[in-house]
Amino acid sequence: MQTSLGKKTMIHVILAVLSVINIIPIVWMVVSSFKSEEDYATNPLGLPKLWQVSNYTSAWKVAHLGTYFWNSVIVTVGAIVLTVLLGALTSYFLSRFHFRLRGWLYGLFIIGMTIPIHATLVPIFIIMKNVGLLNSHLSLVLPYTAFHLSITIFILVGFMQAFPKDIEESAVMDGAGIYRIFWSIILPMTRPALATVIIINFIYNWNEFLFALVLINKAALKTLPLGLANFAGTETRFQTLQMAALSMALVPLVGFYLAMEKQLVQGMTAGAVKG
Repeated sequence: MQTSLGKKTMIHVILAVLSVINIIPIVWMVVSSFKSEEDYATNPLGLPKLWQVSNYTSAWKVAHLGTYFWNSVIVTVGAIVLTVLLGALTSYFLSRFHFRLRGWLYGLFIIGMTIPIHATLVPIFIIMKNVGLLNSHLSLVLPYTAFHLSITIFILVGFMQAFPKDIEESAVMDGAGIYRIFWSIILPMTRPALATVIIINFIYNWNEFLFALVLINKAALKTLPLGLANFAGTETRFQTLQMAALSMALVPLVGFYLAMEKQLVQGMTAGAVKG
């Protein structure tokens, strides 16, 4: 009993230390975003002498963050909706129905997880150029969707396979069809796993840089990572404005995770109980 308690205490201590190590740079960035340039240069690790809230409004205007935010929202939400919809439908048929090529089809999606994403950059650029989708939101939405279908299907299939068959049999007896069972029964029961998938997709799509750099050249269509990179490259004198811009870019990630945290924890707990 004491050994088990000691292990739990050690684990909690290690997790607390790792949390502090990860939080310190974020706290330093946020605190620095409220400093003046002179204060930042003379006292980089201390608190601001005068909290400069105007840094945020200046960074928003100078870096044109409003345009970049909107583009990132369109690309991220569009890719998530498409990925989750296609992934959930595919996972439903792979996990709840038995047909001849089921194993081969599932294996094909799993193989997709082993393909290096950025190794496909040149072929995707050529394809997008040939079909006329360069410099459009679809040039990012479609690759993001394709790249994340594998991990989405892998997670959802494992979750859906644990559902008892009695649920569907009862629904069929009540006259429900395949798609009615999917939308009204299976999909609501899969919410914890969907939360995990959505968070994974959101973090990647929101932060993705290389494909956006290659496939988007128009300033009006650039996403937030591209905008921040351009801002950091052109406004090297204003470190505090860069900190303010980075802090604002971090807010959607933190807010989205906190909003989905309850469903994510439920999914992890459900998986532990079923395992």
